[in-house]
Amino acid sequence: MNVLVTGGNAGIGYFTAEQLAEAGATVVLGSRSQAKADAAAASIRARIPGAVVRHMPLDLRDLSSLKSSVDGQDPLDAVVFNAGIALDEPVRRTSADGHELMFATNHLGHFALAYWLAPLLTTARFITVGSFATRSERLDLDDLQSTRDYDPKRTYGRSKLAQMSFGFELDRRLRAVRSNAMSVVVHPGGALDSLTPSRPGVHTRPSSTRIAGLLLHGKDSGARPAVHAVLDPQVEGGQLWGPRQFGLRGKPHLEKPHAHMTDPETAAVLWEKSCELTGLDLGEVLSL
Repeated sequence: MNVLVTGGNAGIGYFTAEQLAEAGATVVLGSRSQAKADAAAASIRARIPGAVVRHMPLDLRDLSSLKSSVDGQDPLDAVVFNAGIALDEPVRRTSADGHELMFATNHLGHFALAYWLAPLLTTARFITVGSFATRSERLDLDDLQSTRDYDPKRTYGRSKLAQMSFGFELDRRLRAVRSNAMSVVVHPGGALDSLTPSRPGVHTRPSSTRIAGLLLHGKDSGARPAVHAVLDPQVEGGQLWGPRQFGLRGKPHLEKPHAHMTDPETAAVLWEKSCELTGLDLGEVLSL
């Protein structure tokens, strides 16, 4: 099994890659940094002798670079759209393409990557990693990039909601063209660095708090819904998986998504706007 994990060099992406490698998968780490990918691969191999780990140079902020990242890659059995950024700066930042940076990285980059990966994933699983933060957010289809109403926390939540809306819409469109591929959405719950085990060269665990440990969990546990969505043969397209206990911690659990996450009308508009912003007709390649 070959699996690409975007942002697989750190955080939840790293533990997703580690757990997939432990299950016997060949893991491709999608990362901007060769050095960080090398450190993550070394950490995985140190824990899992014989693990097969490769690096795909990947910068989701730069849409023009994604085709060359995918060129020459082997067919994949799954891709985990995990990479993302969360900014706390009060000043709105933009990508090289002029898009708001969180929306560009978390959503548009994955949308464009799906376009270039589609020929390699004709019978595979697209796994989109969303966020618990999306429960309280709504998409403004007239201001997707927060040009009028920029708040870093809310803009992050909306970018992750766009990802999740895309994941559900992707599965609807795969079903419509009778594809053998599927799209599944997951979220990690409340995953904290302070509850995450150390990995030399990748992550050093800071001091923890007892109360947080009762309510939340580490990023190793936060990775489990994505790993489950990749590996479990009973998982179906269009599902949402997250932690069992209040959606914050615990073993992977099938959830009922909130209506605003799966609204087909909102998703259809988001899809068309994403095609316009990336210059890529993802629907066209899905039907090939």
